[in-house]
Amino acid sequence: MPELIEEPIPSARPVIGEAEIEAAVRVLRSGRVVQGPEVAAFEEEFSSLVAERHCVAVNSGTSALQLTLMALGIGPADEVIVPSFSFAATANAVRLVGAEPVFADIEPDSFCLDPDAVAAAIGPRTAAIMPVHLYGHPAAMDRLQPLADRNGLAVVEDACQAHGAALGGRPVGAFGAAGCFSFYPTKNMHSLEGGMVTTADPELARTLRLLRNQGMEQRYANEIVGANMRMTDVAAAIGRVQLSQLPEWTEQRRANAKFFDAQITGLSTPPVADDVRHVYHQYTVRASDGRDSVLERLTARGVGSAVYYPTPIHRLKPYLAADGGLSRSWDLPETERAAAEVLSLPVHPSLTTRELDRIVEAVNGLEGAL
Repeated sequence: MPELIEEPIPSARPVIGEAEIEAAVRVLRSGRVVQGPEVAAFEEEFSSLVAERHCVAVNSGTSALQLTLMALGIGPADEVIVPSFSFAATANAVRLVGAEPVFADIEPDSFCLDPDAVAAAIGPRTAAIMPVHLYGHPAAMDRLQPLADRNGLAVVEDACQAHGAALGGRPVGAFGAAGCFSFYPTKNMHSLEGGMVTTADPELARTLRLLRNQGMEQRYANEIVGANMRMTDVAAAIGRVQLSQLPEWTEQRRANAKFFDAQITGLSTPPVADDVRHVYHQYTVRASDGRDSVLERLTARGVGSAVYYPTPIHRLKPYLAADGGLSRSWDLPETERAAAEVLSLPVHPSLTTRELDRIVEAVNGLEGAL
């Protein structure tokens, strides 16, 4: 008999099932496809994930970040402290409102903002801190929020990778002035494309609703200058289906991560801080030497892996000075080390038992390469 060749394991596997398809078709047939009852229902249902905060649905996670900064009045005179070890959207949102990102270093275990580095970065123009709950691990909000409060700063949580994560039993998106989520297809839940802002402040929520819809609640009664960053009802309907499955998917991600923690040898598995609920958007390990070789060898063994993120934001072209030098002298050793070493293994909830075993076999067969 010919040898059975197993299919490669993708690093991510977005779910689009019959329930999502039926929800989209139902909305299309209804004729109410933009900013209708599905969006309102999705906002109400998502609030249960963020301690019953007000929820405002928008068209992407980046829009959520940008609109939140706009609603808080942050602009050209301001600086916002962000991690450089994140997706570019974190800093892009700051630039899009005319403010300037100030990069602070990360903690090596969580890959999230280091509160001590944030404290050192606060200056006279600092208006806000934007911690990123990277890979599904909450940032140290128990230290960052008091730091912000002492300095009169807003906190905008970038929770785009952390649906359902928690610190001390409190969900991410329920700490700062606002939390921002993404529903891109590779996230722990999706709506094909979309985002959500969460806040305890009803006035901020109202401002966000105005900003996403050309500055108006009632048609042609524009109150402020706004944008078109609405979520469609098709996206909201899909998001509602995904939200209903999120608890099960999250527990499967956590079970997969627990299996890796117990079975993978020869490397340091991702640490989890005390009293943290990690939701493992990514299961991220370090390859201190020869990461490219490790990636190639895993691919050869049929295991997809990916690097998030190989280039820190402060070294991306938009954040370099025109003369080719760095716009500021950033001292971010843990950021640079993480960018050079990290790789993420598949951890998505649709992994089979056989696929989990294959991942462990592939990693443990690297003979100390990690």
